[in-house]
Amino acid sequence: MKDEFLATLSHELRTPLDAIVGWTKILRSSKVDEEDREEGLEVIDRNAKAQAQLIEDLLDISRIISRKLKLDVVRVNLQEVLEEAFATVAPAADAKGVRIQKVLDSLAGPVSGDPHRLQQVVWNLLNNAVKFTPRGGQVQLLLERVNSQVEISVIDTGIGIWPEFLPHVFDRFRQADGSTTRRHGGLGLGLSIVKQLVEMHGGSVRVKSPGEGQGSTFVVALPITVVHPEQQNRIRPAEPENGDDDDCGGNDLDGLRVLVVDDEPDARALMKRGLSDCGGEVAVAGSVADALTLIESFKPDILVSDVGMPDQDGYDLIRQVRRRLSAKHLPAAALTAFARSKDRLRALQAGFQVHIAKPVDPEELVAVVASLAARTGKEASS
Repeated sequence: MKDEFLATLSHELRTPLDAIVGWTKILRSSKVDEEDREEGLEVIDRNAKAQAQLIEDLLDISRIISRKLKLDVVRVNLQEVLEEAFATVAPAADAKGVRIQKVLDSLAGPVSGDPHRLQQVVWNLLNNAVKFTPRGGQVQLLLERVNSQVEISVIDTGIGIWPEFLPHVFDRFRQADGSTTRRHGGLGLGLSIVKQLVEMHGGSVRVKSPGEGQGSTFVVALPITVVHPEQQNRIRPAEPENGDDDDCGGNDLDGLRVLVVDDEPDARALMKRGLSDCGGEVAVAGSVADALTLIESFKPDILVSDVGMPDQDGYDLIRQVRRRLSAKHLPAAALTAFARSKDRLRALQAGFQVHIAKPVDPEELVAVVASLAARTGKEASS
């Protein structure tokens, strides 16, 4: 099973990479018009996100197995969670020609849980349903109260599930068709993650299918939260409102000096571009030695450093920095592809204030830098 999984993993990671590399070469040619450019950028973006999702699924499984996955539990309005998951999947369904509908009972009742993880559960089930439903088919999302539970049902008219495979649907690394001629990709992790997350919320998930070609139904059951009067207004923390649609997310870095350290030139250039576009004054370094020199001459307000670097790594850098400057005088963010909980703990213990897992969204990086500046009173100048 391990050998089969590794072969599948290699295939699933290389497939989006092939599209990214191929379209990058096409976009570099001189025979590209505006329509080709838009199509190429869309393909690159879609495949990069697909590859990032594969990696995130692997990390989630690792966190679950090692019991390191934490839930940020609040009172959750499930209708909001399902609306957001539905909106995320709807464009893919429309593009494939699959009709997707929702019937949500607004009185189904709140639950206790992590809204982001519950949205992940619903997104996984909806995405799976769309993936295995042919053009012209239908996917339904239902929310209803059944006795003391809330049930979320995802029903599709897709390819269905063989009776022999039904008991193994939620097993890790198991797929009904793992051959090289299979029609649908994936690592066989999504439904396993769904089951683990639902059980962490005190619920259960079940599946039924009449057989091959007859669709399938997944049902998630979650216990309803007892509502106390003083908790009525705490259904779910309100998301911060932000009217800015630019890539800075409303964060102004004018006047902030940021030192970016990464041994990869492309990564340095990307971070410099994103921070500079939002008003930051950015210096870059490709090594610990160069970074220490720039700290003396450039005198940055914020340090953003990669962890994995040759010779001396980000931990070596932050330890040397902390011998000279406290976190108040130079707050630092660790930017790394090492995204396990123990990697985050190690980064914090070494002297970083924030740990960001790659790939990082430029807007997220800007928000982190702005947050670090605000914590230490280094406000951007107007």
